[in-house]
Amino acid sequence: MDVREKLKQGLVIPAHPLALNSNRKLDERRQRALSRYYLAAGAGGIAVAVHTTQFAIRDPKIALLRPVLELGSDEARGKDVVKIAGICGERKQALAEAELAKSLDYDAGLLSLAALRSASVAELLEHARAIAEVLPVIGFYLQPAVGGRLLPYDFWREFAEIPNVVAIKIAPFNRYQTVDVVRAVLESGRGSEIALYTGNDDNIVSDLLAEFNFGGNCGRIVGGLLGHWAVWTKGAVCLLACIKQNLTSASAKLLTTAQQVTDMNAAIFDARNDFRGCIAGIHEVLRRQGLLEGRWCLDPTENLSPFQLEEIDRVCRSYPHLREADDLLIQENLDAWLT
Repeated sequence: MDVREKLKQGLVIPAHPLALNSNRKLDERRQRALSRYYLAAGAGGIAVAVHTTQFAIRDPKIALLRPVLELGSDEARGKDVVKIAGICGERKQALAEAELAKSLDYDAGLLSLAALRSASVAELLEHARAIAEVLPVIGFYLQPAVGGRLLPYDFWREFAEIPNVVAIKIAPFNRYQTVDVVRAVLESGRGSEIALYTGNDDNIVSDLLAEFNFGGNCGRIVGGLLGHWAVWTKGAVCLLACIKQNLTSASAKLLTTAQQVTDMNAAIFDARNDFRGCIAGIHEVLRRQGLLEGRWCLDPTENLSPFQLEEIDRVCRSYPHLREADDLLIQENLDAWLT
C-alpha cells in the first residue's frame, strides 16, 4: 500500500518531540524510546523534524536535523507506518531537506511555508511544486501565532491540483480557515485522493466527527497529525477508532450542520477581509428577504467587499435547508409586518 492509500485510512500520527539531556544535547536513547512508544501505542505514522521537534534543530550550531531524522527512520524501518519529515525554509533549504528525507526513506514531507512570509500565492505554489518533484508532499496550514501565515482559499484550491500532494495538515486553529482548506480540496475534485488531517489541537474531536458538505461536495478529515498526540498516544488511537465507529450518529450529523453555519457566517461576516463587510453582509441578506430596502450603512464607504456578494450567493445556493424556513416565514408575513 502506497503512502497515499495509507493516509486515506485515517491514522494517528504523533508530531515527534526532541529528547534532550540536562546539557541540552540529543538524548539518543530516549529519542528512540519515544518512537518505540508511539509505534507500540498503535500510531499509524510518525512525523519528525516538525514544529514539535523544534525548528532550531536546523541551526548549523545545533545540527540535529539529520540525526533525528536518521533515528526516526531507523526505528520505523520494516514497520507498516508512514514516515513523515518536516520540510522548512526557502527553496534551496527546502529542496535539500526534501532530498535528505528521501535518502532516509521517508514517505512524505510536511511542507511548512512559514519562511516565505512575503511570497505571493503564485510563488508559494511554485515552491510547493518544486518540492513535490522530490517526494510526496503534505500541505501544512500552520497557525500564525506560532510562525505560520494566512493562506487563502485560492491558494489551497490550486495547491490541491499538484499531483504529488497526498495530504494536508490543517492547523490554523481557526474554523473559517479550516473550512477554506476542506472546501478547496473537495471542490478541486481530488477529495478522494488527498487525505485531510487535523492539526487543530483546539478542535480535534469535532474535526474528526464532522462530515463536511458544501452543497453536495462531501468529505471528512480522516486522521490527525498532532503535537497533542505526542502524549497519551494509546488513548488517541482508541479515540480515533471510536470516532470511526460513530460517524453516523446524530451528534456527528449535527457537526456537519455546524460546518455549514460556519461557512455561511464567513460569507456574511466577510471573514476573508477581516470582517470589513460584516454589517453590509447582514443588510444584504435582509434586503434579499424584503425586510430592508437596501444595504446602506451610516458610513457611505461601508459596503460589501470585493467578491463578498458572490460568496453570499454561493452559501445561499449550497445550504437552502438552513434558510428556507425564514424565507417562507417572511414571505407569508412581510406585508402585515410593514403595515
